[in-house]
Amino acid sequence: MSTDTMLSTAAADVPPAAGRRRLGTARILLIIAGALVGLSLVHLLTGANDVTSQGAIQAALQAAIPLGLAGLGGLWAERAGVVNIGLEGQMILGTWFGAWGSLQYGPWIGLLLGILGGAAGGLIHAVATVTFGVDHIISGVAMTILAPGLARYLSFLAWNGTPGAGPTQSPTVKPLPSVSVPFVNRLEGLEKHHWFVISDLAGVLRGLLVDVSVVTILAVALIPLTWFLLWRTSFGLRVRSVGEDPRAAESLGINVYLYKYYGVIISGAMAGLGGVFLSTVSSVIYREGQTGGRGYIGLAAMIFGNWRPGGLALGASLFGYTDALQLRRGSESVHALLILVGALLLALAVWELRRRNTVLAISSGVLGILSYVTYFTVDKIPTALVQAAPYITVLVVLALAAQRLRMPAADGKPYRRGG
Repeated sequence: MSTDTMLSTAAADVPPAAGRRRLGTARILLIIAGALVGLSLVHLLTGANDVTSQGAIQAALQAAIPLGLAGLGGLWAERAGVVNIGLEGQMILGTWFGAWGSLQYGPWIGLLLGILGGAAGGLIHAVATVTFGVDHIISGVAMTILAPGLARYLSFLAWNGTPGAGPTQSPTVKPLPSVSVPFVNRLEGLEKHHWFVISDLAGVLRGLLVDVSVVTILAVALIPLTWFLLWRTSFGLRVRSVGEDPRAAESLGINVYLYKYYGVIISGAMAGLGGVFLSTVSSVIYREGQTGGRGYIGLAAMIFGNWRPGGLALGASLFGYTDALQLRRGSESVHALLILVGALLLALAVWELRRRNTVLAISSGVLGILSYVTYFTVDKIPTALVQAAPYITVLVVLALAAQRLRMPAADGKPYRRGG
């Protein structure tokens, strides 16, 4: 029996999370369709046009991409058994090197250098955790602390005294090109009719397919590519095996250290690409503090997705959409969404009650009732609460999903060869 066959057999014996069905393509499409119908109902009942407008969807996509890339970075590292809390720092390296490379050599070289900058951060984290056995959390926190200082120092060397730039920001960066699907923009008239589902679908399609950066296309393509590499290739099987049981993998002749390095370096590269997106697509300038904690929210999206690319993409989309709404007509749109949120929470409460999961059922039911009480008693949600909406979403979703999650068995555990 070959090494890969034995690894596949071992992987098949790994129990799924309790009560958790895997998100297949059909299930994901059903969730997307349900979300569209739900948002259409919110639009119809409240008149909040922005919940499915082209502008809101474009903003949601721009907010979701760096979160999704950070989440993919966390997925690669943790599937190899290494916790990468340093994603935030690796994204910072990606923002700086992406902007600097674009200014020096053009946007395409900037894209490459940003990815390499993040990968270099991943390499440092791998050396610390895999080779020297440093605690994963300590190494990741150190990376997150050191990266902004390094970026500030490099900015001083590169741009101090440059008009419109300095130690905390770069000059304007030339962006990478954008593309549009032909004829989709002609759906603008259909969107303005405000017909149930049809106009909402037109707004969503225009937001997703008009004036889309090539970095966005690359980022979206990395989701199915990651799934294919990790679950359909020998390389991915070996990466996952060292995250589940490194000693069993070692006994089969797998170089555990090498595959952990692969996972963490790819993780840093994904985070670096997310940083490039922030400095060359979301804005055309590098600014200090530009990542804004997205590395941590990306990790939350990864956990929400149960360490799988499809669920991760849904989590990043949810958090990105919430963030986009609070940046646009935040109070009106978030207030309107309380109708949908309340319905989903109450439906979850009924579902969990039928499964005799009393604690989760009561928690969901209370939150659902609070959503409707807030909607009917408050005309305008306070600005501070609207700005906190993405973070509240992260906390609520993770709290409700916690019992259904299963991380890789050896994730974060120290490993020494032959030990």
